[in-house]
Amino acid sequence: MTTVAPASDLRRHELADFLRSRRERITPERVGLVRGPRRRTPGLRREEVAQLSAVGVTWYTWLEQAREIQVSPQVLDALARALLLDSSERAHLFALAGTPDPAPNTRCPSVTPALRAVLDQLDPIPACVQNSRYDILAHNRTYGRLLCDLEAVPPEDRNCVWLAFTNADWRASLVDTPGVNRLLAAKFRASMAGHLAEPAWKTLLARLEAASPEFREIWARHEVVSAGGNTKHIRNAHVGPLRLEHTSMWLGPASGSRLTTFVPVDEESRRGLERLRALSPVAA
Repeated sequence: MTTVAPASDLRRHELADFLRSRRERITPERVGLVRGPRRRTPGLRREEVAQLSAVGVTWYTWLEQAREIQVSPQVLDALARALLLDSSERAHLFALAGTPDPAPNTRCPSVTPALRAVLDQLDPIPACVQNSRYDILAHNRTYGRLLCDLEAVPPEDRNCVWLAFTNADWRASLVDTPGVNRLLAAKFRASMAGHLAEPAWKTLLARLEAASPEFREIWARHEVVSAGGNTKHIRNAHVGPLRLEHTSMWLGPASGSRLTTFVPVDEESRRGLERLRALSPVAA
């Protein structure tokens, strides 16, 4: 006689396998964590997913072990965001859990091959994909040399706020460093309002306060401003002055990822960007 497992058991095991596969594909740097020298686990560790999702390590371990536990929609939403699931993967997660998705149209941040192709097609217009924490998730060739040599920056440090306050080359490229950084810190504070309890945000804030007295002084003012476009005056180390119109186009909800472009506002800047692209290696 053949025994057939209940559908609920099959679904729990499929959910456990799915979570494990998604966890193992994500590098620590993609979610704002520092890779340690002794890491052997492919992708994230269980405790790191638990930390990013604000759930208990034991509870998350049980979930990956297919134990019979209750999972709320709020926790599933947190897991989807922590694991950078796209809309199809998010729908699959909720289906396996047998729970209706409270926000079925939520798009979790990811950089698809099509989006990378868009970045390449925009060259020599500098362009990148950022998340709401100002992490640089992807970029094209020209953007890679616009403010600093981005390929020389460790992946965990590819964050606009971090670079603006700690990277000498980035800071030297800004014509008005104090004014630009004050505005950026105000945008960062406004963006962080919806993520105050999230470990990746708190880790970045702690790093900034420890590394930059300038950031600490500005942060203490509690200034806020919403994100928006403006003209950037850049003093590029390779091609000289550039005047660029900065625009962000959201790829989903305003709390998610955005495509940021820097369009030249005059002929001199356009020629400068073409020269800069010729000097730049292919972006990663």
